Amino acid sequence: MTFQLRTAVVTGGSSGIGFATAQALVARGDKVVIGGRDGDKLAQAARTLGSAEQVRFVAGDSADPATATALVSAAVEAFGSIDILVNNAGTFGMTPITDVEPAELDQLLNGNLRGTYLVTQAVARQLIAQNTGGAIVNITTALLSHALGSLPASATLISKGGVRALTIALAAELAPYRIRVNEVAPGIVRTPLHAGGDVDALSGLAALNRVAEPHEIASAVIHLADADFTTGAILTVDGGFATTRA
Repeated sequence: MTFQLRTAVVTGGSSGIGFATAQALVARGDKVVIGGRDGDKLAQAARTLGSAEQVRFVAGDSADPATATALVSAAVEAFGSIDILVNNAGTFGMTPITDVEPAELDQLLNGNLRGTYLVTQAVARQLIAQNTGGAIVNITTALLSHALGSLPASATLISKGGVRALTIALAAELAPYRIRVNEVAPGIVRTPLHAGGDVDALSGLAALNRVAEPHEIASAVIHLADADFTTGAILTVDGGFATTRA
């Protein structure tokens, strides 16, 4: 594994897994650009993470090509290059297929798949131009391997399934450029996505009988960002849900 200091772009970086990942990167000395829709939250997160010499932020919808371009520009202009991309931005909806409205489907496809694709495209162009290699880590969900009838999330899962397909396709396509593409598939995590609900009530879904904390997913992301001979991997971090629960 390689541990030299790098520059990372982390989408959805103002809270939850994205913030925890940015925090871990900053703690070891990496430079980080965080992205998200809410400029105020991003500004507060950036102040918490560190100084402008180490942390920048870009507000915007990742499904907008202009946002993807702005994320790359911010990293290159502030820190000179990009080495790591963490595609964490996304949303989650639980609606039975019979009740999913086209607007909800579009929102999930845009937020989870289109945004990931466009940001990855912009970063891949920069990485290829730099000719220095790099690492891309996508965040999906353990539900792709083990869906539950009690969690009706077909629209979410097809959007996240597209991200998995992108991970595998780009691991092959970008390998000649020494760009590694991997995926972390979390189980239930204590994040703002569960705000207002009793997330601990879902502890029993995991063999370890608890939900994950954001920093535990972040550690898996960091591992894949540093694992120089790993690409096309799907690292499930779900406390044993997908492999042990009926």
